Amino acid sequence: MQQVKGVIARGKGLPVELTTITIPDPGPGEAVVQVQACGVCHTDLHYQQGGINDDFPFLLGHEAAGIVEAVGPGVTEVAPGDFVILNWRAVCGNCRACLRGEPWYCFATHNATQKMTLEDGTELSPALGIGAFAEKTLVAAGQCTKVDPSARPAAVGLLGCGVMAGIGAAINTGNVTRGKSVAVIGCGGVGVAAIVGSALAGASPIIAVDIDPNKLETAKRLGATHTVDSSSTDPVEAIQALTGGFGADVVIEAVGRPETWKQAFYARDLAGTVVLVGVPTPDMQLPDIPLIDVFGRGGALKSSWYGDCLPSRDFPMLVDLYQQGRLDLDAFVTEEIKLDGIEAAFDRMHGGNVLRSVVVL
Repeated sequence: MQQVKGVIARGKGLPVELTTITIPDPGPGEAVVQVQACGVCHTDLHYQQGGINDDFPFLLGHEAAGIVEAVGPGVTEVAPGDFVILNWRAVCGNCRACLRGEPWYCFATHNATQKMTLEDGTELSPALGIGAFAEKTLVAAGQCTKVDPSARPAAVGLLGCGVMAGIGAAINTGNVTRGKSVAVIGCGGVGVAAIVGSALAGASPIIAVDIDPNKLETAKRLGATHTVDSSSTDPVEAIQALTGGFGADVVIEAVGRPETWKQAFYARDLAGTVVLVGVPTPDMQLPDIPLIDVFGRGGALKSSWYGDCLPSRDFPMLVDLYQQGRLDLDAFVTEEIKLDGIEAAFDRMHGGNVLRSVVVL
């Protein structure tokens, strides 16, 4: 075992702490990864605020890339020295979804068996089974996806969560293809990634909806053809007006609220698709929509888990596109910070000017 520095949330709403943590040697099916970069995601803030569960203390951070330092017995997917992106849905290969050829839905994803701890032996709960706001972390080997080692860690590490969730919501879940019209409600990191994915697929028009002009400007810069400020304009009417009066073929809801999901429902064309990628809180309920409207409008109402991605398939492909200059992951990196800057990065999330703060080690 070894001791390294890591950032924990000790209790609900308490400021994060940079402290010493203990990393076990990797056991069967496990790997120790030297973290090179890790994005500061809203999910980490939700962990700190107690919005995920109460299994404090948490080792925060999950949107990361780094170098495999050591592997345990039986590991064949990766080897020491490999440059990897970490994922939080290591597929099992044996569940109902995997056996029917849909591993992106894997119902038995797994993490490392052993626990990382504080110096006094207190077990840590790693955020999304990763815990990468640390110099090193212990994960299941299946959570490591080998990619081009010449890629910039701060950029490609973002595929580990938010950027993949958004791109996948468009391409994988929403089946966005050339010529389809797309609207994205909510233009934070995930929503903008959905816009980028839609542009990559050749969609047009691509309509960005938000209440923050800074976020709308970013969305326009990264692929939106039109923007709608929903603080002063009815987004349903605006989306319909921009699509010949019909509504968008695919509407991606990246906020996770009943009000905006209802807007997405009515802003799509007949037989269109709604994709929910924004994460609601447990107390939220479906909005009051007449069942005849659900039937009469047809189409599909979908949720997107991690962009319905298969890391072994999608991460290398997207890194290749990045390396070719066809996918601007650098645009998502607003600033690079150190481990001691995470609490301040949480504060900056609310300003609308930051897509991602990225911890670089």
